[in-house]
Amino acid sequence: MSSHAATIDHHHDPSTSTGIPNKKLLMWAFLASDCMFFGALISTHLIYRLHPPSGGIKPLDVFDIQLTSFSTFILLMSSLMMALAVNAIQKGNVKSCRWSLLTTMFFGAIFLACQVFEFNTFVIEKHMTISNSLLGTTFFTLTGTHGCHVAIGVLWLGLMYVRSFKPADGRGGAGVWFTTLLHLLAVFGTLVLTMKFVIELVWSLQGFNGYAMAGLIGREFLTIAGALIALGGCFWLARPAGPVQFDQRHAIDVESMGLYWHFVDIVWIVIFTAVYLLEYL
Repeated sequence: MSSHAATIDHHHDPSTSTGIPNKKLLMWAFLASDCMFFGALISTHLIYRLHPPSGGIKPLDVFDIQLTSFSTFILLMSSLMMALAVNAIQKGNVKSCRWSLLTTMFFGAIFLACQVFEFNTFVIEKHMTISNSLLGTTFFTLTGTHGCHVAIGVLWLGLMYVRSFKPADGRGGAGVWFTTLLHLLAVFGTLVLTMKFVIELVWSLQGFNGYAMAGLIGREFLTIAGALIALGGCFWLARPAGPVQFDQRHAIDVESMGLYWHFVDIVWIVIFTAVYLLEYL
């Protein structure tokens, strides 16, 4: 190995002739294509806003900037947690990496819950759908596509989290597969029930009072109980059970996932500015 190659830390991943690890280069290529995809969607929306049809729905009559600002803040905080996960696995701190991955998933689930609530409000209360107005067509296509990217990212994070518990001895019997399945169900069950509760919570906060909150707790008792049980299952399944395969050698996998997640966050900042904030200038 040359002295130049020895100074480059590729985190155990084979590199291309460019000096960039294969997995990272593949992710950059994918993100470059996704940039063009989102660029086309954002440009379409902006062109429509420059030349809106007469009698169309006005964005200011539909948007809820407070809710969207909150969900934007949550998504930015998830990006911070993703960076902490990458830093932790590079240092071999698997436990810290797991907690950061879980927190990133939790924030991503809250963002998705806010988006589901927003879409539901636009369709039912504001009567804006993807087919009855040009604003609805461009808005739902753009933000819905981004929401799909966030959902895929949450799924990827969950799979990476469960992967971090694979035993170091490489055994893969029925017991290991069953435990892995239980872990997946516990993680995603917690996220889904959390999303459901957040949607109901935001709905109750629209007309905030003590009776509304008491009614929320009563209606969502089973949801809260199910989420707590699923979360307890996550803690129980995450108890120490011997050495695992997941260590610094897998840092490139977490880094690649981090690139995807940061890209999704950056795209949302552009969408939030172009779709929401420009309407208030």
